[in-house]
Amino acid sequence: MDVSCSVPAGACVALIGPNGAGKTTLLRFLAGLDTPQTGDIVWKGVSVRQMRLKERARRIAYLSQHEEAASDLRVKEYLQLARLPFEKNAEVDRVALDDAVERCGVRPFLSRQLGQLSGGERQRVMLARCLAQTPELLLLDEPTNHLDLAARGQLLQVVRGLSCTVVTVLHDLSLVSDFADHVLVLLRGRLALQGPADDVLLSEECRTIFDLNIQRALLPDGTYTLTFRAKT
Repeated sequence: MDVSCSVPAGACVALIGPNGAGKTTLLRFLAGLDTPQTGDIVWKGVSVRQMRLKERARRIAYLSQHEEAASDLRVKEYLQLARLPFEKNAEVDRVALDDAVERCGVRPFLSRQLGQLSGGERQRVMLARCLAQTPELLLLDEPTNHLDLAARGQLLQVVRGLSCTVVTVLHDLSLVSDFADHVLVLLRGRLALQGPADDVLLSEECRTIFDLNIQRALLPDGTYTLTFRAKT
């Protein structure tokens, strides 16, 4: 993988690219779950690979595409696992958990088992677990999976409201412009493009990478949206 970039602090960053471009691989490098053969991942001046596991869990939260947890575990118990890396402080833990529960709207599920949840409900619970870690860096791999169109937008609005830095792999390009301050485009394991969302998406290079006609369209209320159509 040939990627060299800096992620703006406090920004919402979308990581996009064709299938097999290396998006999940890069996200796992950022999370410290895998180690690149060359180069390094540095977060706030500290090498991620040199962080102890507990320190990394305090600073970086990662939501994979296929998050696994025991299906008989109750949601409340699952969320409490997010506080294990921290020194025991009942009040701090309570505030962190309550904030995550409210942001993700999972309070009705707290007494239910994970195996009883729908795919969309489970995805919201998984995100709430990440938020309960109160991370400095939040890494999300296709967080809108299993969600309907309205729920996708709502989830990304929750993420945009966070104070931490967020890097999110998104497959649906129509979500990128409203969500991301900064976009990274991968192609065959290398960084092909980066920059502000609309600048990247409307570039000829991006159109070529995705083989799409991408245009800006004026809506009746005077705002703009981007349209995506396959090239013919």
